[in-house]
Amino acid sequence: MQVVSNARRLSRLLQSQIFLSSHFRSTKEPILSGLAQCNYHQVKSEPLIFSASKALYSSGVDNVEGTPTDAVKDLYDKMLESVNVKRSMPPNAWLWSMIANCKHHHDICLLFDILQNLRRFRLSNLRIHDNFNCNLCREVTKACVHAGALDFGKKALWKHNVYGLAPSVASAHHLLLFAKKNSDTKLLEEVMKLLKRNDLPLQPGTADIVFSICYNSDEWELINKYAKRFVMAGVKLRQTSFETWMKFAAKRGDTESLWKIEKLRSDSSKPHTLATGFSCAKGLLLERKPSDAVAIIQVLNQTLSDAKKSGMKDELQKLVSEWPLEVLKHKQEEERKTLAASLKSDILAMVNNLLDMGFEANVSLEDLNRREGVPQ
Repeated sequence: MQVVSNARRLSRLLQSQIFLSSHFRSTKEPILSGLAQCNYHQVKSEPLIFSASKALYSSGVDNVEGTPTDAVKDLYDKMLESVNVKRSMPPNAWLWSMIANCKHHHDICLLFDILQNLRRFRLSNLRIHDNFNCNLCREVTKACVHAGALDFGKKALWKHNVYGLAPSVASAHHLLLFAKKNSDTKLLEEVMKLLKRNDLPLQPGTADIVFSICYNSDEWELINKYAKRFVMAGVKLRQTSFETWMKFAAKRGDTESLWKIEKLRSDSSKPHTLATGFSCAKGLLLERKPSDAVAIIQVLNQTLSDAKKSGMKDELQKLVSEWPLEVLKHKQEEERKTLAASLKSDILAMVNNLLDMGFEANVSLEDLNRREGVPQ
């Protein structure tokens, strides 16, 4: 019995110690937490101490700075003191200045932490449930891209987030433009998934960027996948989107897809541009209809403005010099020899017909005899 009694007293003592230890820890914590993802402390008047590991901030960008920028760190300290000690909302200018001064991944880490703290303060003290305004959210995403902190930039697209950020397609465009600049189809796919998951409506400008990324990366299946998504969502594609999509179809030699896209273009009541018109001419050449290709080019010559008409000679030269080889690269080896011969004869016939009709174009036909990519 004495052993049992001693065991009970020991158990009560341990529980009391655990409770006291937990109590003391909780009373030492600040009202608003310090960095959620960086190991920073705010201890009364002591300066902010940085001790995060490099791996914690890995964003796929080389040469990530080990410490935050002085201006960013100072603004972070001032805003955290304002909400934790002075119990007042800091001036908006401090937050805008912090966003503008973010240059490295660690700066963005501090930015997102202060956003989270400000959101908590707005909720608990000011009873403000709304997110920050859209302009600020766009600038936050822009800063993330500028600093190479794409992981945080993607968080800005979350519908439910702890930072008070209102996701928008405009914010997504900053990430997509970065993907375009770097031909990053992986980032493109990640952003498009986030747009869908967070119910962000697609815009015509989104299609422009997405189509450009797919075209520059030679991702034919990907452009068709996203084009279908845009069309099904009722997005009114711009002329530039149709141009990219039709140029890609002509480059691939996919006439079936080309005419489907052309129907969508004509149904949208958009007139032909230089790019869409010449894409149709290429499709007709692939179908061995050089006279119809001539008719298309004639219509362009009659309807386009003088400024746009000046580019016709260049487009015609590209059709002769570059396009046949692009098409042949995407065809099976057994098709190439026959296709090369038919394109050579039909392009020659088309150019001669244009010249006979008085079309002023000094087109070099030497490249039609090139043998690259054509089996002998």
